[in-house]
Amino acid sequence: MSQQIQLGDITVDVVLKDIKNVHLSVYPPAGRVRISAPSHMSIETIRVFAISKLRWIKAQQKKLQAQARETPRDYLNRESHYLWGTRYLLTVVEADQPPTVDLEHNRMILRIRPGTDTPKRQAIVEAWYRQQLTAAIPPLIAAWEPVMGVQVERFFVRQMKTRWGSCTPRTRSIRLNTDLAKKPRECLEYVIVHEMTHLLEPTHNRRFISLMDRFMPRWQFYRDELNRLPVRHEEWG
Repeated sequence: MSQQIQLGDITVDVVLKDIKNVHLSVYPPAGRVRISAPSHMSIETIRVFAISKLRWIKAQQKKLQAQARETPRDYLNRESHYLWGTRYLLTVVEADQPPTVDLEHNRMILRIRPGTDTPKRQAIVEAWYRQQLTAAIPPLIAAWEPVMGVQVERFFVRQMKTRWGSCTPRTRSIRLNTDLAKKPRECLEYVIVHEMTHLLEPTHNRRFISLMDRFMPRWQFYRDELNRLPVRHEEWG
């Protein structure tokens, strides 16, 4: 069941469902606020909880609204693209052969058939990013599983609007945002460790923070670095 509560000029979407704990989220780009709460919890109790988190909500909204956004990509020559935090200049080569993406020194070579339009160019490049990320994830999971004492059954790579990753402890699966292929590798590793920690602690409580401090003492530095970098230019609904 969904409803809303109003805190001054802030609208909070409230979803009641079969869960044990309250989850508060602030979503980009404008800072939409959502609370998921146990179905038995009263709306007034949720309102009191939201008021207690008001300062944190406003801080998160301010941070999201200030975050830089990538300029729209047209997939033309000398346009900037990134892989693992390194900048490459795009070179478009038209040839009557299957499309490919290759790196040569500081250039990203996009080979396409003559007449390929912008949406198709974008699809080719994004499929390549997905391949890069899919190849980079398994070694990191394998390295961290014995350290953390957990096992990931499955991982998925997909385009995600509101988060860098997510975890479903019940199925021991994690999902990772395709745009992580554009960010420094240590940011990808941080997100993987973050989501794997949710296999031990589903919520962002003190135990979760303590576990993150133990596994990756500089995790907050990597989180801040990831949140400082420009995010995808996108028309958000």
